[in-house]
Formats: sequence, C-alpha cells, structure tokens
Amino acid sequence: MSWEEILQCTGVIAKYLIPTLKIFGFTLIFSIPLGMIVALLKMCKFKPVSWIINVYILIMRGTPLMLQIITIYYAIPMLKVSDSAFLQNLFANVDTRSDSYQFTALIVAFALNYAAYFAEIFRGGIESIPKGQYEAAAALGMTKLQTFFRVILPQVVKRIIPASSNEIITLIKDTSLASVIAYAEIFRKAKEQMVTYSNLTPLFVAGIFYFIMNAILTAVFAAVEKKLDYYK
Repeated sequence: MSWEEILQCTGVIAKYLIPTLKIFGFTLIFSIPLGMIVALLKMCKFKPVSWIINVYILIMRGTPLMLQIITIYYAIPMLKVSDSAFLQNLFANVDTRSDSYQFTALIVAFALNYAAYFAEIFRGGIESIPKGQYEAAAALGMTKLQTFFRVILPQVVKRIIPASSNEIITLIKDTSLASVIAYAEIFRKAKEQMVTYSNLTPLFVAGIFYFIMNAILTAVFAAVEKKLDYYK
C-alpha cells in the first residue's frame, strides 16, 4: 500500500472509533456496579444465593466471550420463532434487525461477562481487609453501611486498581469481538479494508489504534495509583 492509501484507510477506520468506545464505555458503566452487587451476593451467608452466583461466575469465566455474544444476539430471534405463543407475543415488537438491538445485545453480553471478573476482583479486595477494622468501626458506633463506604471501600479501591486496570485494558482489545455479529467498529472496518486493498496493513493500523487507547489507559491508571499512595 502507498502512503496515500494508508492515510485513506486510517481515516476510514478512525470514523468507527466512536462505536468501539461506546462498547467500552457502556460495558464499564454497567459491569462495574453489577460486579459489586455480584461480589456482595457471593459473600452472602444464604447458601442458595451464593451457589447461584458461583454458577453464574463459572459460566461467564468458563466460556468464551465470543460464544456469549453469539448466544445472546441470536437468543431472541430464536424465541420469536419458537412454538410458544407466549414467547412469540412477548418479543413480537423487538426488531432484531435494528442497529439498536445489535448494540444492546453486545452490551448485555459484555456487561455480564466482565461483571463476573470484576466481582471476583471486588470480593478479593473486600475480604483482604482485616476483620479488626470492622470491629473498630462498630466500636465507634458506625453502622455496617457507614463502615463499608467510609472505611472499607476506600481501601478496597486502592487494592483492586492493578487487577481492575488489567481487565479494563483487556476490554479495549475485546471490543474487536463485536465484529462476530457484524457490528461496525474499527476491527471490522480494518478487515473490510484488508479485503479492499488485499493487504494486511489495515489490520496493523487497527492495532495502532488499540495500542494508543491502551497506552492512554495505562497512563491514567498509573496516575490513579500514585494518587492513592496515601493509603499505604
């Protein structure tokens, strides 16, 4: 490819950077709070709840994200043509060919998958806090809710930053899996450009985009860790 073609190809791929960032952003918005809820439910002393959560985490972490995306994307279209009149009526108004359905299916799959990983990170952080701190907070008259948000959570955040940053950096790269259901993002467009030019260069261009985004995230998390050094 000539430099002019590479620049043209880069411009085409860059136009689809926003859809990639939308997957990234919405996944974090939903998966982090869900991960915290899942972590707390896993630590629940009521065994049936913790057992269900363990099964959920095992499935999400034990099967490929690509498989989960495909399953969720095709689930409703299959239910719409099932023998059940109830299911047909329930999903009758869902347009499974729309872009909004495609995006929603992606976010559901990504959020459920990453929530399972964040849940284990959060659980490990919470359980790493010495029990004495809970007892000290109780002795000072603090409620369990106050203890969690004022004493435990700030320390947990500091401890989980390295592990969380790894997952978030991985998420940037995993957005490329959206191409499995033909969602238009930078990796899919890079593959189309590769076919157009019969050259691998567009894939390397896409790789540079991923590298830049992850370099920015790495710098941000390094700054956050430095900011939280006062918890040492």
